[in-house]
Amino acid sequence: MDIAPQQHPPVEFETDPSRYRHWQVSYDGNIARVLMKVDPFGGLRPGYELKLNSYDLGVDIELADIVRRTRFEHPEVRVVVVSSGYDNVFCAGANIFMLGSSTHAWKVNFCKFTNETRCEIEDATAHSQQLYLAALNGTCAGGGYELALACKEIYLQDDGNSAVSLPEVPLLGVLPGTGGLTRVVDKRKVRRDRADIFCTTAEGVRGKRAQQWGLVDAVFPRSRFAQEVDKKVKAHAAAPVQLLPGERVGVVLGPLTPDRGENRRAYRHVDLAWDPAARTAQITVRGPSAEDVATVEAGPAAIHAAGDQLWALRALRELDDALLYLRFNLLDIGLVTLRTDGDPARVLAHDKALAAARDQHWFAHEVVLHMARVLRRLDLTSRSFFALGEPVAAGKSPAFAGCLLELALAADRFYLLDEPSVRVGLGPLNFGSLPMSHGPSRLSVRLAGEPAKLGELRERLGELLGPEEADDAGLVTVRLDKIDWDDDTRVAIEERASLSPDALTGMEANLRFVGAENDTSKIFARLSAWQNWIFIRPNATGPEGALSLYGKPQRPHFDLTRV
Repeated sequence: MDIAPQQHPPVEFETDPSRYRHWQVSYDGNIARVLMKVDPFGGLRPGYELKLNSYDLGVDIELADIVRRTRFEHPEVRVVVVSSGYDNVFCAGANIFMLGSSTHAWKVNFCKFTNETRCEIEDATAHSQQLYLAALNGTCAGGGYELALACKEIYLQDDGNSAVSLPEVPLLGVLPGTGGLTRVVDKRKVRRDRADIFCTTAEGVRGKRAQQWGLVDAVFPRSRFAQEVDKKVKAHAAAPVQLLPGERVGVVLGPLTPDRGENRRAYRHVDLAWDPAARTAQITVRGPSAEDVATVEAGPAAIHAAGDQLWALRALRELDDALLYLRFNLLDIGLVTLRTDGDPARVLAHDKALAAARDQHWFAHEVVLHMARVLRRLDLTSRSFFALGEPVAAGKSPAFAGCLLELALAADRFYLLDEPSVRVGLGPLNFGSLPMSHGPSRLSVRLAGEPAKLGELRERLGELLGPEEADDAGLVTVRLDKIDWDDDTRVAIEERASLSPDALTGMEANLRFVGAENDTSKIFARLSAWQNWIFIRPNATGPEGALSLYGKPQRPHFDLTRV
């Protein structure tokens, strides 16, 4: 039976190592060892035990925190090896009883978050020179193998029992929910016919066959597993690598501690407020102060010294927390309006200095990468977004410029007030530094039908454009004068909030990601869409569905009609 999310306290996504219940992390020079040792009684919600290193959202919140902190707090790390703290089992995957007792929305959002965490692991390997290796010291099933697939290399214990598997189709009537299907064939290049057998065989594949098929990179006997893995880890750690300059002293990510009130969360630079009756929310992001700009203009050393208080890092961490809170706790909110507050010229100055420092210091580089990940989280959030380019208070200006213009470019519509004081500007980060999940910049996606305009806008880098100029450049959806602003935006918001959320979610996902696909876009588009549909089919979650009956003596009953 589904559990209504309102019966539970809100999910919070902030954590730190002192609060981990499921992971143990140790650092030894340039090697980090991440041990998965899930507390069976530490589930985020009551009603299930996390046996066999199975996981729920709480386990993955901690993992996401580990990945992020390793990048910022331990820049010396070159290799991260992930293994299990239990003997004979690496990870049994997402907890089936948790999934079986969860609402449809919870299942879908859970899968999306775990996908984003796996993508962040790959991002760390690709862009932060932190190589993730999976040491499977026992059976590895479902989401456990999907965690391993996110790593660069996979080593399996060869003991006649340990296997890798994606048993969701034969056992549960659902798909592997965390990118397994895509990564098996696209990333690891497993032959599709072998992948077909693998994904429909509940017991999985063991030993040498797993290596021959490309499901793992190496197998070692149980008696030498730890030693052989250690050799691999040390060899990778000793491999020459060209590191970005800058003193490799980590930056601690301190707490965000938002002020929580009725229907609001207020951070230092970000506000989230919502109106349950209207089914709308508002996110306001405040731009950098003069002091914030002076800090980045002082150069890489000053940027590093600012640490987690650097505006670009702090503001985007707050936005990330707000988006995750919205996803899991405000399910009835269909439309989010995006506003900015501040001086657009300061945003451009901040971007210019940060972009200049990006290749001069590892920390500035990491900050830009983090900004990109948060903006991708916005792209992938299944809500409608309208950016409203109006002053948030009399005498003030919106700040849709540079990195904050990305909010408007990510939005489904951008309404701009036609007033002389309103300005829109492009900075160096708008031209590829903050890419979408499928690769291109939001600016190139917006101007896909008019590529010549992209070159023209490069010539106006750092310039503040008036409403008419911004409209002519293709940056604005609707330009409204002061007389029409209130009525037209109100009607647009009310109309949007009245439409079918299901249809809008599908429409937005089809419209946002213009251009060619990559592995990541396949995971979030194909997989998410199909898994979403399968979760509500009777074959999975009906009274006689495979997921509902797992662990019970009854056999599932399948509706054999294919549609």
